[in-house]
Amino acid sequence: MRQIYTQKNYQPRSSIGTLVHRARVEIGDALDREMLQFDLTAAQYVVVSMLAEGRCDNAAQMCKEMPYDPGAMTRMLDRLEQKQLVRRVRSQENRRSVRLELTEAGIAIHPVLRAASIAVFNRLLHGFSVDEARQFESFLMRLLANADG
Repeated sequence: MRQIYTQKNYQPRSSIGTLVHRARVEIGDALDREMLQFDLTAAQYVVVSMLAEGRCDNAAQMCKEMPYDPGAMTRMLDRLEQKQLVRRVRSQENRRSVRLELTEAGIAIHPVLRAASIAVFNRLLHGFSVDEARQFESFLMRLLANADG
């Protein structure tokens, strides 16, 4: 395997780790600013989105998908319940199991939130061609596949 970084050429400020981290922070901040108009955070939007798209239906799955511990996730779900966007539904088969679902308000607002997030990503990709954006996505997917081993 060819080594991209060596002791001679490695520059921490321009390394893949630093750049990906900075991009993640900037994306999160941009989404937070955009979601503020809906009285939501970027993380709350992600929860609504995962529920709307059927990617997760319980808090444990959410914690695996997001960098949140169970206590923080519980507090976030409490806030989304207070905003009447999410509800917890106890399983009839297993009373210890709680499923999450969007309320009617959550279902209704999801397309609006999705459009707002798309606008953020399009702003961040300003100056990229469609081919460059797709290539960038493929590079990130390859990096993630390498990280998984």
